[in-house]
Amino acid sequence: MSSRATARTPVRPAAAAPRAAAAPRTTPRPASRSTPRPTPRPELRLVPGAPPVRARRQVAEGLRHRRAPFVLLVVALLVGTTLGLLILNTAIAVDSLKATQLRAENAQRAQEVQRLEQQVVSGSTPAEIARAAVAAGLIPAGPAAYLVLDPDGTSILRGTPQPAGDSDDEDGD
Repeated sequence: MSSRATARTPVRPAAAAPRAAAAPRTTPRPASRSTPRPTPRPELRLVPGAPPVRARRQVAEGLRHRRAPFVLLVVALLVGTTLGLLILNTAIAVDSLKATQLRAENAQRAQEVQRLEQQVVSGSTPAEIARAAVAAGLIPAGPAAYLVLDPDGTSILRGTPQPAGDSDDEDGD
């Protein structure tokens, strides 16, 4: 730890060095003196004792102790925010994965529905229904006869009804 002290020297005579090269003064200078000072200024010396730097150090330590909770608060907020963002990002990624899986399942089910609809459309034609009936063991019906009711309440049979299947099998019983 070093400290500096400066001493003023007596005023130089005018014939010595030019003043332009000297460092600028911080204190205002009196207008002009006609006579030199009667007594020389005393020499300045360093007085031993407590240096003023300690007082600053105590203030800095006091500030450090006052800043510590604020610094801890800022660090805690940064850590909390980082962890919160990490958890939020993880939750969003999990939800995104579930949404992707649900979209894939939805696409599969849409294809299944389309396939089933196609089966219904192709299976509901009259020819397909007749083929399915024969395969199930049903006998196709013969020509149909119709009863027509007159307004007076009598009925007329139109067409010739025939039993379904072979008539030879029924006669043999």
